[in-house]
Amino acid sequence: MESFLSSINWATPNWDTFILLLFIIGALLYGLSLGRDRVIVILVSVYMALAVVANAPVLRDLNLLQLSVNDNFVLKIGFFLGMFVALFFMLSRSALLKTIGGNGGSGSWWQTIIFSILQVGLLISITLSFLPPEISGNLTQFTRDIFLSYWGKSAWMVLPVVFMAIAPRERTQAV
Repeated sequence: MESFLSSINWATPNWDTFILLLFIIGALLYGLSLGRDRVIVILVSVYMALAVVANAPVLRDLNLLQLSVNDNFVLKIGFFLGMFVALFFMLSRSALLKTIGGNGGSGSWWQTIIFSILQVGLLISITLSFLPPEISGNLTQFTRDIFLSYWGKSAWMVLPVVFMAIAPRERTQAV
């Protein structure tokens, strides 16, 4: 981490610097502005969008129509992000938000920050995983280890689910 931070040249920032800033600023500002319940809905939307992009037969059919979504990483990232946004808006208006939200509160600030860090890290890891090796190979080893390595990708996929399962929920009060 120290070698990565000392290697940052603020005069000519690279993609690694952009990814680090997106991770830090995104996780803090984004999570605190949305609240715990919406961040959880976003997490569910990310997982669902990944499942669709990874497994939808329609993408295979688009490849036959010469659109080649699986070969063009920009189209694949665009399809993933579009699916993620569409699912978020659909789920945020559904009963899921009320079910997850307990009594409608926004949760504690520390849960919100942890959920935000896990969600932004997951989103960065998934997006970077769509990049071809010749592009992702240009990232620093630190960034590849955190977001693209076997253990890094596994952690970003599993930790949000584990934290959703163990995070204490607000108790609803019977009236």
